[in-house]
Amino acid sequence: MSIPPSGRQYEIQHGEQVAVVVEVGGGVREYRVGERAVLDPYPLGAMCDGAHGAPLVPWPNRLADGRYRFDGVDYQVAITEPEKSNAIHGFLRWRSWDAVREVPNRVTMGTRLHPLTGYPFLLEVEVDYLLDDDGLTVTTTATNRGERSCPYGAGQHPYLSPGSGVIDEAVLSFTAGKRIVTDPTRQLPTGTEPVAGGRFDFSEPRRLGELRIDFAFTDLARDEAGRAWVRLDGPDGRCAQLWVDGTYPIIELYTGDTLSPDRRRLGLGAEPMTCPPNAFQSGQGVRRLAPGEAVTTRWGARLGAAC
Repeated sequence: MSIPPSGRQYEIQHGEQVAVVVEVGGGVREYRVGERAVLDPYPLGAMCDGAHGAPLVPWPNRLADGRYRFDGVDYQVAITEPEKSNAIHGFLRWRSWDAVREVPNRVTMGTRLHPLTGYPFLLEVEVDYLLDDDGLTVTTTATNRGERSCPYGAGQHPYLSPGSGVIDEAVLSFTAGKRIVTDPTRQLPTGTEPVAGGRFDFSEPRRLGELRIDFAFTDLARDEAGRAWVRLDGPDGRCAQLWVDGTYPIIELYTGDTLSPDRRRLGLGAEPMTCPPNAFQSGQGVRRLAPGEAVTTRWGARLGAAC
């Protein structure tokens, strides 16, 4: 059998829930309950598109010109979004990850980020995927194995599924206080604006329609457990739900309009982020990891009845 573009496939299961985690990028390729997708998948025979399900380490989103300064030293990383002269989504999306622990309902993927040009630090990263009665829980732990402090941020790039068809007929429920405004050319932050009363206000659930979204949101509303939620009601009466814990102060929403025509708007990107776009330059939300220090972040998804 030929090797899929996303490498080895690790299937975990709990009751009707099935998730498939992949070797290339260490992300979740699909998550479904029965035949109903909770996270929009990408095909087994295709490369991961639009960062579907991928961990974003050691920064999420964009870094202008691939440049940043840390502890008085200027660094330059490779430009991976050349049309906008940005570096995007860190270093680990196309690397091979190993399954360091595996049981029927759980797999932990691990990789080591060795020092490289522009990021001369040593990180060990594990992403744990667990299926249980609460749905899918994803726990990311990064440990600085080097001899000096390093800058760190994290995110992940799942897409909530409407069940079938495009997201236009789906109903979105999401409450945030502010939108991070970006310039239209390079999608780098220019400030923030209140969400309430505007076109990105989904505190009262409403249909997405043809609205295009590719923005990060902060000041997230949280429940008694400290979780913030994105809920997407599909036309089938089921609700794909994503939550983040308090370690993620930002969620990016992306309607997938820049994907290839056959993949466009099939899912709603709902991306947990520990820091905003261009954080390595601005310093906002960047975690300084001391030698030997570890940091853990957690998000999850599940399928429920219509919200």
